[in-house]
Amino acid sequence: MQIGYPLVSGGPRDTLTVLTVVAFFTASVTHAAVHRGPRWAALLVLVTAGAGLVAESVGTRTGIPFGDYDYTGSLGWQVLSVPVVVPMAWTMMAYPCLLVGQRLASSRLLAALIGGWALAAWDLFLDPQMVEAGHWVWRDVQVSWPGSPDVPVSNSLGWLLVGVLMVGALQLLPRREADDRVPAALFLWTYASSVLAFAVFFGRPVVALVGGIGMGLVAVPYARALVRR
Repeated sequence: MQIGYPLVSGGPRDTLTVLTVVAFFTASVTHAAVHRGPRWAALLVLVTAGAGLVAESVGTRTGIPFGDYDYTGSLGWQVLSVPVVVPMAWTMMAYPCLLVGQRLASSRLLAALIGGWALAAWDLFLDPQMVEAGHWVWRDVQVSWPGSPDVPVSNSLGWLLVGVLMVGALQLLPRREADDRVPAALFLWTYASSVLAFAVFFGRPVVALVGGIGMGLVAVPYARALVRR
């Protein structure tokens, strides 16, 4: 579905965005349920979607921890002024980021830091794309990333804080060895396709560079670890 994103616009693109999140969310939760158990998967959704909803709801009301922003309503139904699809997006990506952290680190603390970084680095692609599509608007942006003048650096700091806490909470769930090729492929595909999309299809090579470096600090070692497995 992501392949079709640059080929459509307007309402069809909004629908494709929602469907992509729903599909990714379903893949992550289904994999967790099959390989780690239904209870584990339910707790995954409770922790990630719950924390994501709270963080986003507080964020839109107070500007903490991300900055001052508002959703435009283009992503469909909302709960507490947050589109339903947004907490689902936290879940869909937090799961593979948890597994990335656990693959690259043996300690819970380091795994939480790595997984949280992976989650925050993904947003270096996500926010520029979603802001350009008109799904949310940032206000009073004073310090921004190169290539993304409409997205404040404070957003990344907020993502890192929430991401580390979220992945850290997931570390409390039983750690089980499983066939994790599906979430690994989703994570690495998200990284590679985002770099390609911004470099070629969106015409924003600086975003491709910034996001490519930020997420690549985790994605590249992770890919190497999978190859050596």
